Amino acid sequence: IYADIALIVNILFIFGVLAGLGAVLTLPGIAGIVLTIGMSVDANVLIFERIREELRLGKNHKDATRDGFSNALSSILDANITTALTGLILLVLGTGPIKGFATTLLIGIATSLFTAIFITRLFID
Repeated sequence: IYADIALIVNILFIFGVLAGLGAVLTLPGIAGIVLTIGMSVDANVLIFERIREELRLGKNHKDATRDGFSNALSSILDANITTALTGLILLVLGTGPIKGFATTLLIGIATSLFTAIFITRLFID
């Protein structure tokens, strides 16, 4: 349930930033949002699986949550930084539709990191 709420908040943040920029949602932009949703789900799965591993080791809920988030953070950051670098390259070297995809992807990566790290943690804590 927490991951679903975080995913909805992520999508609302993406649409909010796009509306603030006055951007038009095109087919490549929708593809960027779909990729972002997949990455957001992946981040939440990583976090919750790390928490479950810590719980299996016999830690209490508070310690398992803290350690689960800290253990998952490196994997989440690695995936998002790599994708952000690719998005920057596409933004700089791409043409019209490619730049739209890259813009939406970069916005989505930023909001996905925020929701996975802060919003989900807020709900769990």
